[in-house]
Amino acid sequence: MEKKFKRTLITTALPYANGPVHIGHLAGVYVPADIYARYMRMRGEDVVMIGGSDEHGVPITIKARGEGVTPQDIVDRYHSIIKESMKGLGISFDVYSRTSSAMHRETASEFFRRLYDKGEFVEKTSMQLYDEKANQFLADRYVTGECPHCHNERAYGDQCEACGTSLNATDLINPKSAITGNTPVLKETKHWYLPLDKWEPALSKWILEGHKEWKTNVYGQCKSWIDMGLQPRAVSRDLDWGVPVPVEGADGKVLYVWFDAPIGYISNTKEILPDTWQTYWKDPETRIINFIGKDNIVFHCIVFPAMLMAYGDNFQLPDNVPANEFLNLEGDKISTSRNWAVWLHEYLVDFPGKQDVLRYVLTANAPETKDNDFTWRDFQARNNNELVAILGNFVNRAIVLTHKFFEGKVPAQGALADVDTQLFAGIAKAKESLSANLDTFHFREALKDAMEIARLGNRYLQETEPWKLAKTDMERVATIMNVALQICGNIAIAFEPFLPFMSEKLRTMLNMGAISWDDLGKSDLIAADTAIAPAEFLFEKIEDDAIDAQIQRLERIKEENRVKGFKAAPQMENVDFETFMKADLRVGTVLECKKVPKADKLLQFLIDDGMGTRTIVSGIAKYYNPEDLVGKQVCFIANLAPRKLKGIESQGMILSAENADGSLVVMGPSAPVVPGAQVK
Repeated sequence: MEKKFKRTLITTALPYANGPVHIGHLAGVYVPADIYARYMRMRGEDVVMIGGSDEHGVPITIKARGEGVTPQDIVDRYHSIIKESMKGLGISFDVYSRTSSAMHRETASEFFRRLYDKGEFVEKTSMQLYDEKANQFLADRYVTGECPHCHNERAYGDQCEACGTSLNATDLINPKSAITGNTPVLKETKHWYLPLDKWEPALSKWILEGHKEWKTNVYGQCKSWIDMGLQPRAVSRDLDWGVPVPVEGADGKVLYVWFDAPIGYISNTKEILPDTWQTYWKDPETRIINFIGKDNIVFHCIVFPAMLMAYGDNFQLPDNVPANEFLNLEGDKISTSRNWAVWLHEYLVDFPGKQDVLRYVLTANAPETKDNDFTWRDFQARNNNELVAILGNFVNRAIVLTHKFFEGKVPAQGALADVDTQLFAGIAKAKESLSANLDTFHFREALKDAMEIARLGNRYLQETEPWKLAKTDMERVATIMNVALQICGNIAIAFEPFLPFMSEKLRTMLNMGAISWDDLGKSDLIAADTAIAPAEFLFEKIEDDAIDAQIQRLERIKEENRVKGFKAAPQMENVDFETFMKADLRVGTVLECKKVPKADKLLQFLIDDGMGTRTIVSGIAKYYNPEDLVGKQVCFIANLAPRKLKGIESQGMILSAENADGSLVVMGPSAPVVPGAQVK
């Protein structure tokens, strides 16, 4: 039997305060957490939802150094932007605090000190890169150099962004300090480590035996880590920004951000509940739910629980960690460094009053089991075809007809016909599925269940046709319109967790009072003779120009990244003039062009070379349609030895230039020339 809890503590991954939040953060963590919190509150549960900004770590110091400001300036700026934009989207935190607060510093320090005093840490010395000019140890991101795998010369000390390989700073070839440009030296330093291997048996039993109901992606990642064997993990680092390590002889050392940040859940709870916070963290009758993205699974399922086990004192472990996968943008991975994102604070300006549209689309496309994709065309289509045409259309018709036939007052409900009772049976079925999906964190399916109620309403009006019955049977029309308005009331309840702004607006139009989840499915939500407001559109159509503007913005960003990221290939060895002159470069006119069968990359050209015709095969099929090249003039090497490609003898090579993204552009003269003209 499932255990019943007296209260629920919901935590949300702390967004990193070196930039705003984007749709990937929202789809992965904050919208699902808010849906669940609102649902639990509607059920009358004791719920507290905790959020806050993660404000320590190297990326913040790098950004501050680059802008010539302090790290505190950076976190103050982005904490404010994040907090206000979350509020603007209706994310209903009970507290949204920060890890630079005095409360957090005190809590994190005490946490470290207790583990230190209990002997839960292992002290280790290691060799770390040190900048003698800056007089400081270098965090991984402060070291750049050549990747030993792909030889990208701009790799960071923790990862090569060109090939994606994880690195240690000492792996880099010709490492340089990002602070001074000097070559760093290796110097001994001491740090404290949490021996995760000590807690591996307890973690294995707790997760692998005790939580087989967790989402497959979460359980699988945890099992993979445990099967590989857990290793000690450093909890401190050499840095001047963060919570100072609270022991003697630790000058210049702070708590590692991964150790520091999750303690923020505790400090933020203390902030809002100074007298009762322990009830939400230490009482076995409290259920703790961690909403995170997949990149945080190891910290919330293995590292933080190990920290709590080591601390003791009855700290409770999470009951569930419903982590989502990643959301991509227009087929490409969201990247803050490349500005490839839809930023929440900008969305709220560009689409005022459309908070629920974004909430709807992100839930409908939620990356619950695998990475998913956000596109602006899909955003537009879901708004226009679902929110406007299904949900908004039904509510508008129901209210308009009520004002037309009954002067805006809810008519009395007479005897229900079969079509009416079948309708409420359908709503009851939708509620059952909706509740089950919300209980198990299947929010995408739950949203479909809520939308089914709106679909039922549309079908109901189409089947009953009250506008026709008004000529002969107003008593039946009264019942139909009463039922239609009860459906509207059910929609307001069902969508409250997902679309709170719409729900509030609809409840106001219907003159509804307080609502609860128990009310969902009732046929008497709105009393007869209740005056309802005139119809207002709940959603409006989004036109092409608004979407085109967003797509064009992304295209500009893509082009900026292409130009910024382009790095010319190293120059080849010099050749003497006589050798170069042996290459016979000419211009030809394309007479025919077609794809080579069973070769995705190859095009076959018939070229007028001024001396006759010749066949050339070129690997540019990915970038050109054959018919677009007919009649064009191209540069080619005329005296290249013939070679066979896919059984076709190629008599030369067409010249192309390679872009930063790997695409090829065929080279040709800027003005027409006679076929066979030599390139000099």
